[in-house]
Amino acid sequence: MNRPLPIKLFLTDVDGTLTDGGMYYSAQGDVMKKFNTRDGMGLQLLMKEGVKTGIITSEDTEIVHRRFLKLGLDFLVQGKRYGGKLAATEEICRSLGISLDEVAYIGDDVNCAPLLEAAGFKACPADAMPQVKAIPGIHVMSLRGGEGCVREWINHFLLDADDYFCKEVTDV
Repeated sequence: MNRPLPIKLFLTDVDGTLTDGGMYYSAQGDVMKKFNTRDGMGLQLLMKEGVKTGIITSEDTEIVHRRFLKLGLDFLVQGKRYGGKLAATEEICRSLGISLDEVAYIGDDVNCAPLLEAAGFKACPADAMPQVKAIPGIHVMSLRGGEGCVREWINHFLLDADDYFCKEVTDV
């Protein structure tokens, strides 16, 4: 990469963003979520460029914790709704010595709105709620939640139109 990235921190929501928003239940009561490996690879590529990464979600589940550990992200904040996501991000920013203007966030529903409105770089999946799509300055991805929309947003930062690259990263 031959140019500095405009972001220092990249955060994502989970349900409806990293996943398709579905909650799958087995006959035994196990809850499952489907994650897209391309999103994981995008997060790995950002980390290789020195960008801090994390997940901020309303849910509080072991599944998300395991995905966080697998990817080796920097921050995991669970159980935060509405303004809680923004407050948690402000705390992370203080710890890193950065401003919200240097934060990229992608989310899909009204509980993401306060953080999306405050983040310097904001995006949502193609199937986000209309209230989210209406946030001024938001980038609406062409892909839906769980279909690689996080990677699509990451590529916005990593790739110039004629600067496509590939780096060795861990298995995601």
